[in-house]
Order: sequence, then structure tokens, then C-alpha cells
Amino acid sequence: MPETPHIVSDVMTQTVVAVGRGAPFKEIVRTMEQWKISAMPVLEGEGRVIGVVSEADLLPKEEFRDSDPSLSEQRGRLSDVAKAGAVTAEQLMTTPAITVHPDATLAQTARIMAVRRVKRLPVVDDIGMLQGIVSRADLLKVFLRSDEEIEEEVRRTVVSYLFPAFSHAIHVNVHEGVVTLRGHIHDTSLISVAVRLVRAVEGVVDVEPQLTGE
Repeated sequence: MPETPHIVSDVMTQTVVAVGRGAPFKEIVRTMEQWKISAMPVLEGEGRVIGVVSEADLLPKEEFRDSDPSLSEQRGRLSDVAKAGAVTAEQLMTTPAITVHPDATLAQTARIMAVRRVKRLPVVDDIGMLQGIVSRADLLKVFLRSDEEIEEEVRRTVVSYLFPAFSHAIHVNVHEGVVTLRGHIHDTSLISVAVRLVRAVEGVVDVEPQLTGE
């Protein structure tokens, strides 16, 4: 069977830039500029994540700097109006923070990012303590696997598993992450199973089955 999927702890960044709830506005801006980041966790106590502050949370201060929003705009953007007057991380942050656990799979994490429309997620343990941070770029690291690595795993965990008597007759070729399976097999109903299992191998971009029945 295919190996256990990579999880968040395999790819996350463990050194995280964060601020406390009392961090002032300008300190947040300076920190983001210094570390070239667009968002960071807000922590309390020994490192429990209570929110996230991002560039989007900071922009209302500039947007409403020289004019008051209209009443209709205020009603539609109460959160932004409040943030325009915020001066600390606690007032600016988005809370509760959208987080993920270290043992979440990369697929689960990508789904959270897509649904919640965020670029990075604080990684927390069962009591909300910060363990790291994972970004979209981190999730793409599996696609840096070489074609040779992918080919070896496909042969070992898919071909040998599904077709033990025919593995010598099945050719596996990988180019730029696209896996091609060629050969003759006894049971063609296994072709769809093979495709599904190969897709589950991390780093695989696509599968082209060219398997035929004997």
C-alpha cells in the first residue's frame, strides 16, 4: 500500500515570528517588514494562539485615515471601521485563529486554506500552544520530490502490491511528476484502483494508465 501521507509536522516552519496581545500597531508593522511576512500569530501566556494579525487587519487604518466612512459603509464594514481605530494586536487580530494540528495531512490543510481563504496557518497542539506555522509554499514541497523517488515508491507500494505476479511486466515511467503505467495485466478492473493509489503518492502530478488485459 502507498506510504503514510506526509503531515503538517513534516513541512511546517518551527521558528515562528509572533507578537503578544499588547503589541502596538507600529511594532506589528515593523516586525512584518523586518521578517518579510504578511501575517503572524498573536500569543498569550506561554505561547497559546489567540488570534492572527495580518496586513488586511492593518490596512483599514490607512484606508480611513483622512476621512470618516459613511453611515452605510459603517453598517457594512463594522469590523474594518473598528480596526481603523485599533492600536494593539488584541484590537486588530482576527479571532478565533484558524489553526491546524501537526498531524493533519497536507490534503486536509490545503482544503482548510482554500475554504477559509488564508495563505498560512498556525500549527497548534491539543491545548492551543504554538508548534509552528505552515504556508501554501510548504504544502507544495512534496512536488519537489524527484521523478526517481516517485518511481521507486510507485513500484514498491502500488505495482508490487496490486500486481505481485505481473510486477516484472509493468513499466513505470515518471516525467515531471506525471506517472505512466504500461503493460499487460490479468484483471483490468484493477486499473482504476492503480490510478487512485498512484495519485495518492505524494509528488505525483498526474497518472496516465496504459495498461491492457491479456
